[in-house]
Amino acid sequence: MKIGELAGRANIKASAIRYYEKMGILAAPHRVSGQRRYPVDALDRVLLIRFAGEMGFTLAEIKIFLAGLRDSSPVGPRWKKLANAKIKHVDDSIKRSRQLKSLLEHLLHCRCPSLQVCVQRLSLSPTMKKLDTRT
Repeated sequence: MKIGELAGRANIKASAIRYYEKMGILAAPHRVSGQRRYPVDALDRVLLIRFAGEMGFTLAEIKIFLAGLRDSSPVGPRWKKLANAKIKHVDDSIKRSRQLKSLLEHLLHCRCPSLQVCVQRLSLSPTMKKLDTRT
């Protein structure tokens, strides 16, 4: 299939497919009269790349996952390894999001008389880490 068809079926831009090729996560297809011609199974790979990206995996992580992976290879062990590595990152992100939400909720009720007082109450000093709820 041509690049436009592959892009349409995967619901991404053709430029993303060319970028995937440049990054080495999608094999360069053979060409017919200068046009890229992808095998049907390229769609599965592109859909997987898109899905993994939407789930927060970086292209570098996706490249590691896909390196040397053949269509007939079991993906379970690779998914497990990648998932274990990503869980810590997700947990950290959840923690930061909860802290941000708490901060924003406190800021909705902020009555600090000055920026200096607000900074102190938010414990923004390097020696103070805990959010003071008196803001």
